[in-house]
Amino acid sequence: MRRDTGFPVADAESDFLRARRRQVMSRLATWLRREPDDVNIMLPFHEVVEALGMASEKRLGLQSIRLDSIVGSVDRTRDFDRRFRPTSGRVRERWQRLALAARRGESVPPIEVYRIGELHFIMDGHHRVSVAHALGLTTIDAYVTQVITRINSSGIRYRGDLIVKDYRRLFLDRVPLGGEARAAVVLSDPWHYAQLGEHVEAWGFRLMQDTGQFLDRAEIARRWYADEYTPVVAMLRQADMIGDRTETEAYMWVAAERYRLIRTHRWDAEVINAVREETRSHGRTGRG
Repeated sequence: MRRDTGFPVADAESDFLRARRRQVMSRLATWLRREPDDVNIMLPFHEVVEALGMASEKRLGLQSIRLDSIVGSVDRTRDFDRRFRPTSGRVRERWQRLALAARRGESVPPIEVYRIGELHFIMDGHHRVSVAHALGLTTIDAYVTQVITRINSSGIRYRGDLIVKDYRRLFLDRVPLGGEARAAVVLSDPWHYAQLGEHVEAWGFRLMQDTGQFLDRAEIARRWYADEYTPVVAMLRQADMIGDRTETEAYMWVAAERYRLIRTHRWDAEVINAVREETRSHGRTGRG
């Protein structure tokens, strides 16, 4: 929190030292808790865009944004951590100059950010954001450019979360689900999206062989979700076989078990019961 002694220069110096001390203590606490290395690292804008898929962008102009919504940087600076605390003394001179200006009530230019979903990434203004955090502010003025991505940014907290988004984007390229279907098909393990993509493509190939028609990816995705995925998930729910997995994880597991046990691609109550009985007899849960 901001502390005033009546001597702005001394207060600005104290602000910087306090922010540095907090950064060091936070890094130590992360190490002691054995947390992942990316917990205190800013999200790199270009990696986020690559994982989500760029669609378009538009300028929104000057807005007031929440400081805690700023989670990353365009130039992947290492001068600040995830909460914009200085990571070294390199930025001290400029940082203290801005802190002094803020304490004297001088105007500070708005920062510039990209917006992806509810997240913001700095193009220009890292020092200003750091000072605003140190002074206990909650909002800051910014020129905002909104970036529209093919995959939404929900669920992204750390850099490690990007791999899930990246594999999901690749899966949706292969299986272009839309609307409700797009939201319903969810996996926790990013590698499983590749497996599911192979499964849907194989299902679509068998469908084209049976019908003697060529079907594009969008039509295969639509029919797989309506004719295969939705009925099977309904049967699994009725049989109480979802457990603590997502519905998609339960579907993938039972599909593999079905073929292993009875070598069939059909779905009916007999198939579900066979998988359930096999699971019970061996005490298996499908969790590997």
